[in-house]
Amino acid sequence: MTDTPPVCDYEGSDYRTRFWENQGRDYEDRVERIALRRMLPPAGTTLIEIGAGFGRLANEYTGYEKVVLFDYSRSLLREAQAHLADDARFIYVAGNWYNMPFVDGLFAAMVQIRTLHHAADAPALFRELARIAQPGGHYILEFANKQNLKAMLRFGLKRQSWSPFAREPVEFAALNFDFHPRWIDEQLQAMGFAPGRRLTVSHFRIGFLKRLAPTGLLARLDSLAQWTGNWWQLAPSVFVHNAHPKQGVTAVSHTFFACPTCKTPLGEVENGRLACANPDCGQQWRVENGLYDFKEPIDQSSIINH
Repeated sequence: MTDTPPVCDYEGSDYRTRFWENQGRDYEDRVERIALRRMLPPAGTTLIEIGAGFGRLANEYTGYEKVVLFDYSRSLLREAQAHLADDARFIYVAGNWYNMPFVDGLFAAMVQIRTLHHAADAPALFRELARIAQPGGHYILEFANKQNLKAMLRFGLKRQSWSPFAREPVEFAALNFDFHPRWIDEQLQAMGFAPGRRLTVSHFRIGFLKRLAPTGLLARLDSLAQWTGNWWQLAPSVFVHNAHPKQGVTAVSHTFFACPTCKTPLGEVENGRLACANPDCGQQWRVENGLYDFKEPIDQSSIINH
């Protein structure tokens, strides 16, 4: 796991209070929920949200039997757990999205919103998601759009050096990327996904507009503008519905977790641990107070010394 790309770590951050709560982002929250509801089937079996953080969108998954909130940050998942603890459908899993701790073909639905912009290697991430995707399922992806109207205007006025028309991703800050819509489609298709309907979102993500106009009005206008996504993408955020790869497999009944290192299916939790039965691997992973922690394996030397 040491050769994987770098991952943006929000461990211990105040992301919820600093970025969302009472921070003037009600508009963004509303329009993203509108887009998600339009694309995600209302009910199903297994769903995973990749980069779920503190569980902002968890109440959108009420129709699903089992929901995994997956994130690299243990502390954010603990925040989600604090307000969702009474709902047994939720499973809290910390880990690296380049080495997902799940068996092949497990998830009927996958949701990824406001997190792809932290992917240093999006194709590697898509490859791993294709592995855990159940054939016939749905992958709802949101990405930061490189070819948005503001970027094109700034480029035309020579106020930014990178071109919004170039296909390759641009890292505008450390581990923060914008993506060209066609490049995203190409990478998804290469991994077997079938990109379909697009929605453009957050057309009015402008400070003075959000201060002057009622949030409800902006959300209604954005809701109408979202339908333009199939023809052009000028907004800073794009949602795309992807059919899961057809050539995948469906997970074997009663299997769920897999060793992120060797992909061997894991058994039951014993003594607060999940242990890999592969003799060539043998790594163990901590389970503590309902949080499955695959962020890093348990130090075997500490177990022996203990």
